[in-house]
Amino acid sequence: MTGSKSNQNATVPSNICQPRQRMTQNCLLLWVDTNIEQTEKHHENTLKQIQTITGDINAFTERDACMDFLTDAQEDITFFLTVKDTMSEQIMPLINDIPQLSSVYILNDIKILHEEWTKKWQKIKNVYTNTNDICQGLQLGIKQSHQDLIAMSFISATDMASTGNLNELEPTFMYTQLFKEILLDMKHGEQAVKDFITYCRDHDCVSTINLDRFQKEYNPQLAIWWYTFQSNIYSMLNCALRSMEDDTIINMGFFIHDLHQQIQQLHQQQVHTYRGGLMFFNNFLSTSTEQDMALGFAYSASENVDMVGILFIMSIDPCTESAPFASIKEESYFKHEEEILFSMHTVFRVCAIKQIENNKHLYQVELQLTSDDDQQLRVLTDRIREAGGGTGWQRFGNLLLKNGQFNKAEELYNVLLKQTSDEGEKALYYNQLGFIHWNQGDHKNATWYYEQGLKIWKKTVPLNHPELATSYNNIGGVYDKLGEYSKALSFYEKALEIRGNTLPSNHPALATSYNNIGYIYNQMREYSKALSFYEKALEIRQKTLPSNHPDFAQSYNNIGYAYENMGEYPNTLSFYKKALEIQQKSLPSNHPLLATSYCNIGSVYNDMGEHSKALLSHEKAREIREKTLDSNHPDFAQSYNNVDGVYENMGEYSKALSSRKKALEIREKTVPSNHPLLATSYNNIGAVYDKMGEYSEALSFYEKARKIYQKTLPPNHPSFATSYNNIGNVYYKMNNCSKAFLFCKKALEIHQRALSSNHPSLATSYSNIGVLYDKMGEYSEALSFHEEALEIRHITLSSNHPAVAQSYNNIGSVYYNMKDYSKALSYFECALAIWERALSTTHPHIKTVKQSIEFVKKKL
Repeated sequence: MTGSKSNQNATVPSNICQPRQRMTQNCLLLWVDTNIEQTEKHHENTLKQIQTITGDINAFTERDACMDFLTDAQEDITFFLTVKDTMSEQIMPLINDIPQLSSVYILNDIKILHEEWTKKWQKIKNVYTNTNDICQGLQLGIKQSHQDLIAMSFISATDMASTGNLNELEPTFMYTQLFKEILLDMKHGEQAVKDFITYCRDHDCVSTINLDRFQKEYNPQLAIWWYTFQSNIYSMLNCALRSMEDDTIINMGFFIHDLHQQIQQLHQQQVHTYRGGLMFFNNFLSTSTEQDMALGFAYSASENVDMVGILFIMSIDPCTESAPFASIKEESYFKHEEEILFSMHTVFRVCAIKQIENNKHLYQVELQLTSDDDQQLRVLTDRIREAGGGTGWQRFGNLLLKNGQFNKAEELYNVLLKQTSDEGEKALYYNQLGFIHWNQGDHKNATWYYEQGLKIWKKTVPLNHPELATSYNNIGGVYDKLGEYSKALSFYEKALEIRGNTLPSNHPALATSYNNIGYIYNQMREYSKALSFYEKALEIRQKTLPSNHPDFAQSYNNIGYAYENMGEYPNTLSFYKKALEIQQKSLPSNHPLLATSYCNIGSVYNDMGEHSKALLSHEKAREIREKTLDSNHPDFAQSYNNVDGVYENMGEYSKALSSRKKALEIREKTVPSNHPLLATSYNNIGAVYDKMGEYSEALSFYEKARKIYQKTLPPNHPSFATSYNNIGNVYYKMNNCSKAFLFCKKALEIHQRALSSNHPSLATSYSNIGVLYDKMGEYSEALSFHEEALEIRHITLSSNHPAVAQSYNNIGSVYYNMKDYSKALSYFECALAIWERALSTTHPHIKTVKQSIEFVKKKL
């Protein structure tokens, strides 16, 4: 059984369903009529009449086809259904509970026969006997739906009280303000209108009749008229603004500009005629001076059990210039409505909220128009505005990137790349697309885009041009992610050299270079060098940026990371929390960088043995990533690894194993079969099997990791040493000391060739061999290796690092086996003192060393 669907021109549909059109609004009208073919001319005339209300009409001759369309639709679309004749009795029991269906309108020649029957179905609005009446009903219903979908944001009085600032706004406000400014600053010519018309025809956004009329009649002084005229432009625009649909916004940029300008002009002409928490609207806001009309919409919304009807009563001061508004009675298509239209980005203070007529579904909210008065956010907005140079659309793309909206930014830059013939602009867009793919974990495509940009810059600018520095910096970032730190360092140093020769000493780009080089040294475990570069970056930012700028959070996170690697956990936690505090004030609540900060904090809590706090932080990070990233993004794998690390330390190995296998599944889908990240996952899974005592499984996964390293890394790469140490540790637990010694010796030889003499990983290899000698009863050799490890750790790590305590514990164990109990007690107590300072009181290390101390004391 097949149904059919009409196109935008309201012709009688064929028996072939047309492909779904691009959604440019949140309302669709469905028409079900089993007699379309018998009344073809009448049907065509009826649809043309209804098209004056909405351009999107989907006609069906079959009940089942209509139901399939409804149930398969997007959840954020509202449907209005018009049913002809007796079809209503067949279809209502089947569709009444479909959440996307808002209202049903029945068209029948004999109204009274249906009225009693329809009372049992909540979604039936009325029964009509002619097309004119049903059009009026649909018009009110669709307008109600648009009112219900008005996007608004709140800052509660509690949140404002906690900051001590009654005028403090959330960071999203800043980004929407910048977005509005960019749109309004752009220059639009006649070509913009032609591009919009072409876009609408290609995507069936507006009916052909209305689009032809728009093409002939539109001029900037008719923007309000077209906004209020029932041509789908109203819903198309506000749907795009609500969902930040970049392609539609780009094509409607001229109309947004004209509409705002006309409201502003009327505001200036009319200004003399008008004499809790914060709330703001990011779309154009239609209001009325007629309270009864507004209350009617509120009553209508309150009749839906899933909604609350709200009557907003707004007090407005015409002197508030930040929010232009105007009476549009003379300019509107609806001359009989006393409508006041506000431009985008209006802010209100919530003065009072009260129930109407004791109806829990009906409220009155009193609002007062206010200015966007948040001094800290204004300073930050100014700074980000200054940094966002380029054309209007380039600024818009930069804003999307700062906002963490990488998918939307990618759509925009692909459009801009196709439109431009300028080589410099192409290079810029290639770099931005590379940055987007880098953030999405797609390093192969990131490299390709960056290299395309670099090729253009090398042909078109001098060798010391700042754009070349940007390209080198970007490519260095890819090598950084791939773990090729020497290559990353080389590109970062090229970028720094250019910037050092061409920019002022306090330029933010220099801070970026210092920060990147510091990160590489951190990854190479040269922590003092890393801190030195991080501090240079922080010093520049302190001189040039407002205190709540997101770049400060980056500096604090990086310094915290260095301290974490050095084992200074209290310092680490302090810097990570500083970073998070700034990000909460300067970024939207679902920004990916917030997830990174929560991950960082969770890792420290895990290191300190505070597992419940660690899990809570990692869960917050996961929630953000679920909302903003694709389910196969590499950061999801990292989230799973972070959580399983906590479970592993808690001894909940089955949970840890499940989480690590999820991480492996993601990586198997997103990286090549020989990628080092897969080796990391294999090592992680092997470590869980190791702790579970399933040594053959552990060896199997450790060997998989080693095989990847053999295919992708040079023979003396430190990752080989990690594999050999892991395998040696399993053989040690299997009491096969000879094999364990063989692998740990290989690890030590690699570390001695590849690392500096004081590298912490070298200390790990010395420590492992010391444990083996202790097990084999060669105590003097064991002491020698443990003391080598302790000496390195004293030089490179803080005195309170848990690894230092581990060395003390290992040496204490050797002295215990040598029956030198007084020395054993001394070393065990040193280990306990450090672990008690660095770890939580419930950490297993503390329990173990306390038991050792008790055993020793019994021997004395």
